[in-house]
Formats: sequence, structure tokens, C-alpha cells
Amino acid sequence: MSADSKSKKYIEWRERRYNTQKERLAKFTSISFREQPPLVTAEDRSGFDADGQLGFPGEFPFTRGVQPTMYRGRLWTMRQFAGFGSPEDTNRRFKYLLEHGQTGLSTAFDMPSLMGYDPDSPRSKGEVGREGVSVATLDDMDRLFAGIDQSKVTTSMTINCSATAAMAMYFALAKKRGLGFEQLGGTIQNDMFKEFIAQKEWISPPAPSVKLACDIIEFCANEAPKFNPISISGYHIREAGATAVQELAFTLADGIGYVEHCLARGMAIDSFAPRLSFFFDVHNDFFEEIAKFRAARRIWARLMRDRFGAKHENSMKLRTHAQTAGVSLTAQQPLNNVARVALQALAGVLGGVQSLHTNSMDETLSLPTEEAAKVALRTQQIIAEETGVVNVVDPLGGSYYLEQLTDQIEAEAMVYIGKIDALGGMLHAVEVGFPQKEIAEAAYQFQLQVDSREKKIVGVNAYQDEQEQPIPILHVDFEGELRQIEKLKAFKAARNPGDWKKACAAIRERCQQNQNVMPALIDGVAAGVTLGEISDIYREVFGVYTDPGLV
Repeated sequence: MSADSKSKKYIEWRERRYNTQKERLAKFTSISFREQPPLVTAEDRSGFDADGQLGFPGEFPFTRGVQPTMYRGRLWTMRQFAGFGSPEDTNRRFKYLLEHGQTGLSTAFDMPSLMGYDPDSPRSKGEVGREGVSVATLDDMDRLFAGIDQSKVTTSMTINCSATAAMAMYFALAKKRGLGFEQLGGTIQNDMFKEFIAQKEWISPPAPSVKLACDIIEFCANEAPKFNPISISGYHIREAGATAVQELAFTLADGIGYVEHCLARGMAIDSFAPRLSFFFDVHNDFFEEIAKFRAARRIWARLMRDRFGAKHENSMKLRTHAQTAGVSLTAQQPLNNVARVALQALAGVLGGVQSLHTNSMDETLSLPTEEAAKVALRTQQIIAEETGVVNVVDPLGGSYYLEQLTDQIEAEAMVYIGKIDALGGMLHAVEVGFPQKEIAEAAYQFQLQVDSREKKIVGVNAYQDEQEQPIPILHVDFEGELRQIEKLKAFKAARNPGDWKKACAAIRERCQQNQNVMPALIDGVAAGVTLGEISDIYREVFGVYTDPGLV
């Protein structure tokens, strides 16, 4: 509503009260550069359609949540990211977190695994087990989940260009243990669009990479109906410097791209859409983040129903994991990160997420120590058990400001989605660099604001300490890399050469004939084919991608 259409009472208040006070800043903006109004009133929402825009929890358009009871019925899954060193190291951390109340596992892989290389590759030197766990073989996967029943715990795996190999190992391990794929629950990230947009971990060009991602979607739809075959990820887009609207728009556009690819295969929308899942960042701007989650659910519900003709209610529900913003953590005064994470986690809960990871205070310095990881987990448990915010479904629903902000974010995201549609879809948008350029510009503008102190970061450009107090950090033993290489050598020496050669040929043939690779991969890893060898077949058949910005 414009100032001219404001009520007489509002105008009087503004002139008599508000304008007589001095504001601290010349302009108030969100972390995403959005100018903030001083006050939002009922008049600003006079045209608001509560039934169409809000509805009820668990009902279209799901603005207020995907379940009728939300956290009154079931709390979100508390899923702390864990992975470092050898499979045995990470297995111990998994069990430590489970013993302290974590309700789902989340696996971080090391850089060689993420890029499709085995520990013995020259490209892996110095990186094995450094940023996550080293997993190259079925034996590694077995040791990673030793003593953990795959049918009793949901597992998340954060891996993308080599996701088909990791997924094949997880399924092959379950088969080896006598479990059916239908018993397995969890999520694999498997989002290649966001890799080309933001995270930059790839093997082959965009088109075959998206094809491989959709192989997992198709396989799980047929064989593993409880497993989420993709986590369409805005997290890394936001971490690269995107605004909240860019994160939302590009993530949902990625989702549209995967849906269109699956439909082009002849899959029915309601056969796979219910298991599509999402992954968003939770940044520092409290209300903007809550509004983002609410807008995301509403947009996705309408896209699925109106654009793709989904009939099943579960196809229209945007279910999402969230993680507090790693990029917001500071190496300066790291104890402050506990406060940042707590507020971000609270925003995620008030936004209605289904699963949440809280970052540890030491993650800008090292992989988390056990104590830091426990504090991060306890943060979620305090929100769940002590704050009372879980007692009422969507407690902020109806807030004048929040509903206005939700509408604004929805409208702005749809403008971006329209631009991507006009470019021919996300695949072509990525190939021409549209989202990449938009994110780079947003990141640049934000850094200018930090450098000028227009945006203050406590401990970095404001309230600095002359002397920093060190905190304990985790050190990963370099000897662990050598031990992993030795285990890999022993694994390769023990496999049957004939079975291994036949398995590699079957994988290569499926790639060449544009068939779903998953059945051949599951058989292949059981015959001893490694993650790096699978990735080499992809490099051979599909080619190697080079960022056009580096050419």
C-alpha cells in the first residue's frame, strides 16, 4: 500500500510519533539488499487471500507446513553432518552422535570421493580424508556402516558427480546384508545443476551429468520407494553468495529441470515427485529465511499441480532439509558462532523444515571436534525441548510483515523462474552462465557492503578483539591417507579380474547405450569396481567438463 492510501490514523502516528524520532541508519536493508519497511499494518494486507495464500497446515498450498500437526506430531530429523579420515573414524563419530540423541546420519565425503578419484590417484594426494570420509570401495562403505542397521536409521549422503557410485555401494551393502532396497530410507544429494552453478565439483558436461542424476531418481522410484533420490540444493548456491530470492528461484528452477528430464523419459509425474527433496541454507536474516521456506512450499505446490499436472498431494509437498549458514561463521571470535547457529536454527524450525543440521562453532578452522558437534546438536535439542516454539503449528502465520515478505519473495522468485524458462530451461541457463553471473554480482555487492562497514559482522568488521582466544580443533592424521591407500591396494589385489573386467564392460555399455546405469553399478561395485574406476568410465564415455570461465 502506498503512503497516499494509508489511513488517517497511520499518517497521524507517522507524523506525530515516528518522524519525531531519529533513525540509527539512513536505510535499513536485509542481508539480501531488500529495503525494510518501518512498519507493516493490516491495511498493507487488505487484499490478502488467507484461504488461497495460507490455507491450513498439511493442505495445498502448504504455506503453513507439509504436515497437519507439524512438530506437535513429530520433530524434525536432527541430522549432524559427519565425515573425516577413514571409514572407521567416521563410524565412531556416527555412533557418538547417535548415542547423544541424533536421529539421522549425514555423511560428508572427502574431496577425492566428491570429484571421482580413488585415494591412490595422484590428484588425491594430501586430500584423502581431509574434508570428509574417504570411500572408494564397497569394503569402505561396509566399514563406514559397521554395526549400524541400514534399515533402522535414515542416511543422508552429500555427494554429487560421483553420487551414482556411492548410491550403488550403499545399495550393494544392503543387499550383502540381506536387506531389501524397499527397507532403506534416507537421501542422496545427487544435484548436478547446483554443481555447475555454485559448488563446481563435476566430472562430465551438464547434459550427461543430469542424465546420471535422473538415473538414480528413476531407479529409486522403481526399487527404493522410501529413499529420497535427490536433494535439490539451494544451500551451495547461497553459500556462493546468492541472495535469498536467488537461492529460492534457482533451486526451484533446478527442480523443474529434473522433473522435465524425468517426464521426457516417460515417467509419470506422481511416480517420482513425492520423493523429490530439497536442501536450503538458513542465513542470518531471521524473518527473510522464515518467509523463504514458506514461499518455497507455496511455489512448488503450484508448479507441481498447475504446470506438471500432479494429482497426488504428496507430489505437491516441498519437503526440505536445511543447514545453518557455513558462510556466516567466522574464524574471529568463534564462540560467537554458537549464537549465530542458534538463531539460524530457530529460523529453520519456524520456517517448517523436516530435517536440520546445525554447524559447529569451529568449522571455519577445522572439521568439527566431538565437543563442538555435540554443542551444535544440543542447540537443536534446546529449541525442541525448551523454547516452546514447537507447540503451535506455524506460530508466525498471519504476521503482517511475514506474510508481506513471503508474498514478495514468491513474486521475485517467479520473475527469475520466468527468465530461466525464456532461456529454454535450467540446462541451457547453466550452459550460458546466467545463474552463475547473477550470483557473482550478488556476492560482489555484499562484499562491498562488508568492506564499507555498511553491513557489520561481529568480530570481523565490528567489535573486534585485539587478542583472539584459541579453541581446540580437530587434526586429521596424514598417516590415515597412507593406510587408506594400502587398504585400496589390498582390495584391488583380492578381487576377481574376470568379474571386475566384465562389470566394467557392463557399466560402459549402459553409458554408451543411454540406459540407466544403476543396475550395472550395483553389480559392479559388488565385483570390486571402485568409485574412481566408475568415474573414469564416465570421463571416457561422456567427456570431461571444463568451466567455460577458465577457457
